Amino acid sequence: MPPKFKRHLHDDEVTGSVKSERRNLLEEDSDEEEDFFLRGPSGPRFGPRNDKIRHVQNQVDEVIDVMQENITKVIERGERLDDLQDKSESLSDNATAFSNRAKQLRRQMWWRGCKMKAIIALVVVVLLLVIISE
Repeated sequence: MPPKFKRHLHDDEVTGSVKSERRNLLEEDSDEEEDFFLRGPSGPRFGPRNDKIRHVQNQVDEVIDVMQENITKVIERGERLDDLQDKSESLSDNATAFSNRAKQLRRQMWWRGCKMKAIIALVVVVLLLVIISE
């Protein structure tokens, strides 16, 4: 049996998992190179190099924000697609039920027409017998 997945994720669940993943990566034993990439440089921060680093960090932060917005939009799009799929399945079921009911009603009306024709024919025959027998 496949595992159950959540259909609807909230922003705090997505961002919280990213934060907790980052926290887990930082808490584990790591070497200096990994720390540099996860925490950023830890050396003295001054001069034009610091400005470049800050500028690059701001760009990275902007990209992260954009990507989080994109992920949120993809999740919302998935929810809308799920809703649309549910509605289309419901519409298909209703169309099938309508078709079946229309066939049933058509048969009923055909039999009613046949009964009326038989009654009229019987009345005509009786009238003819009454006229002929006089």
